[in-house]
Amino acid sequence: MTFRALHHRATTDTPLILPGPWDAASARVFADAGFAALATPSAGVSASLGHDDGDTPPDEMFAAVARIVRAVDIPVSADIESGYGLAPAELAERLLETGAVGCNLEDSAHGRLLDPAYQADRLAAVRQAAGPELFLNARVDTFVHGSGDVDDAIARARLYLEAGADGIYPITAPADVLPRLATAIKAPLNALASKDHSPAELGRLGATRITFGPGLLRETMAHTRHLAETLLP
Repeated sequence: MTFRALHHRATTDTPLILPGPWDAASARVFADAGFAALATPSAGVSASLGHDDGDTPPDEMFAAVARIVRAVDIPVSADIESGYGLAPAELAERLLETGAVGCNLEDSAHGRLLDPAYQADRLAAVRQAAGPELFLNARVDTFVHGSGDVDDAIARARLYLEAGADGIYPITAPADVLPRLATAIKAPLNALASKDHSPAELGRLGATRITFGPGLLRETMAHTRHLAETLLP
């Protein structure tokens, strides 16, 4: 599978960089620029649909992901938040129907961390329903909705990998803890890009996969806002 192979070839010297398209047009821009794959951000897609992050109805989110997949000829992974309350089998079915080859699945809901054993069971069920081809990127929300305890993040990551996850995404983990996470987690480690650290720097700290969340949409909208202001008399 191309998408899985991209992760296996990625190293800390050459991390896999996955821009986050919010619609079909932005996906084409990134594909034309030469990126090997894409990873949709839920917040970016939600904004493009006129919703706040976390408030997009699942029908709209899956339809948007499907449009992005159809628009490009490179692999697309989808951020499906915490699963929209769908049963694992239905979640896997609807995701695969979009054509996405990977997904993020969060271990928090409504701003609160889920029990890690419960989340591991969900990941295992999604894995069983989706089959081995789907790249299952388990998001660990310890640093965004939890205490920020590194040991908790590592324990959750290991449990999720045992359940069948392929990669780990400790979103908003401080850069200075990435080396410890990379040493403890024997799987592709996803870091969130920021203005403070370039993808190359995050790679040197231990990340082998870099995503951007809604950051690229926000940069684009800032430029659009500036352009709009120049058009006013």
